[in-house]
Amino acid sequence: MAKPDKVQSTINSLVQLGNSLNEFLQQNRAQIPDFKDDLHQELQQHIQLAKHHNSWFTEDEILFCLQSWSEALTEKNLHFWLDQYTFKEKIAKRIGLVLAGNIPLVGLHDVISVLLSGNHVVAKYSSKDKLLIHWVVKFLMREDQSFANRIELTKDQLKNFDAVIATGSNNTARYFEYYFRNKPHIIRKNRNSIAILTGKETSADFANLAEDIFRYFGLGCRSVSKLMVPKGYDFTSFFEGLFHKKALLQHDKYTNNYDYNKAVYLMSSVKLFDNGFLILKEDQGLSSPIGCLFYEFYNSKSELENEISKQKENLQCVVGNPEFSSQIDTAFGQSQHPEVWDYADGIDTLDFLLKLN
Repeated sequence: MAKPDKVQSTINSLVQLGNSLNEFLQQNRAQIPDFKDDLHQELQQHIQLAKHHNSWFTEDEILFCLQSWSEALTEKNLHFWLDQYTFKEKIAKRIGLVLAGNIPLVGLHDVISVLLSGNHVVAKYSSKDKLLIHWVVKFLMREDQSFANRIELTKDQLKNFDAVIATGSNNTARYFEYYFRNKPHIIRKNRNSIAILTGKETSADFANLAEDIFRYFGLGCRSVSKLMVPKGYDFTSFFEGLFHKKALLQHDKYTNNYDYNKAVYLMSSVKLFDNGFLILKEDQGLSSPIGCLFYEFYNSKSELENEISKQKENLQCVVGNPEFSSQIDTAFGQSQHPEVWDYADGIDTLDFLLKLN
């Protein structure tokens, strides 16, 4: 389906971004990397700086993020995503974005969506993730000079915008709802992901589930923070399947959180399962702290599905074997591999942007 020239030009720039990231990653894997592109050299410097600026942004996590975006930003993916929408020439709006900083480049999808909708980005970046988003914007501006007039990044309060997309905690969301009440808006709150176990999982399932739990140290809304398990479930195989992640203890901040939370629970005489780097705690809550995973028993499939339905507004992903239940939307190991058409909180951002008057 033919797109307006501005949209097609944006698609072309995004494809070039994906290609450039792929090229960077290939060069980075060399024993002695040789970055011939100045921006690739700058990206490598940003990666080193980012992990010192925010200790959760390790080199491994950033490279995983860049790999994911390099695979997502292809001509095929972008057209598959965008072909379901109708694009019309219109006067561009200034879209205020409040970007989160819990995982690397978590706000990039919003930036891309605004650009593809033909609107202008006015983004308040997070101090926790300022280096990588600035690099992406610099790359896009090199590809297409018109982006210099379409993208603004600021560390200050948003000003002069027509609509807003803001992401934050449940507490900040209440502030956002009030502050942006007179503008068209999308306000995202806390969401968590859960995994459903049946007792029939394989060692491969658990290895994949480990990725869903520990990628980005569990800080993403797509990170599994709770297990739903059948009554009387034996966690032995689960712990065995996760043991290859014990290197997490080499990360000081993760270890400090794990030790602290374990001490707090033990002082409260809370019953725990513990494998030396992950605590399992029976809890009805969804949001477990770092180094801990909540679990809850279910008695029947119908009881489980009813509980998930009640929690739908608080869930980002339901991980497990899709053959077990229609409520499961993500296979083991796939929660951290969203497609470009997978929207946070299930809200169609692009549809919202395209329908602005």
